[in-house]
Amino acid sequence: MVLRIVLILFLLSSFVFAKHLYPEKYYQDIWCKEQKGQTEVKLIDDTRIDCLTKTHAIEFDFASKWAEAIGQSLHYSNMTKRNAGIVLIIEKSDDYKYFNKIKPLCEKHQITLWEMKPPNKPIKTQEFYNLEKIIELIIGFIKALIKLFSNF
Repeated sequence: MVLRIVLILFLLSSFVFAKHLYPEKYYQDIWCKEQKGQTEVKLIDDTRIDCLTKTHAIEFDFASKWAEAIGQSLHYSNMTKRNAGIVLIIEKSDDYKYFNKIKPLCEKHQITLWEMKPPNKPIKTQEFYNLEKIIELIIGFIKALIKLFSNF
């Protein structure tokens, strides 16, 4: 019985707190193929460029990691002597706050900036994993556990 409860808790937590719709590599593979670039190009310092095209060395990151993307793209640009580029992955409307932070820095440091959204998924203002939904799911789960244990 305890094992069943632990398993349910584990499955619920992984479902509720799933961070992204797709892994970064999913976006990277689609975009880079469209641009006729190479993915995961290894440099002599053992770092890897997410996508290397004829003109750009490009870093892919989810919007919340916008600051990391700047440093990586500049490093890749320096190592390859190609233009720095960033593809910022936008999975929800709240991600645009990060896009608005990175955009002026990209302009200042001459980093080409693209945004990429999940295919066939419109960006909505209300996302599944907002705090209200999480609390609602947890309360429902606790009620189910109470009901389950009250039968003993």
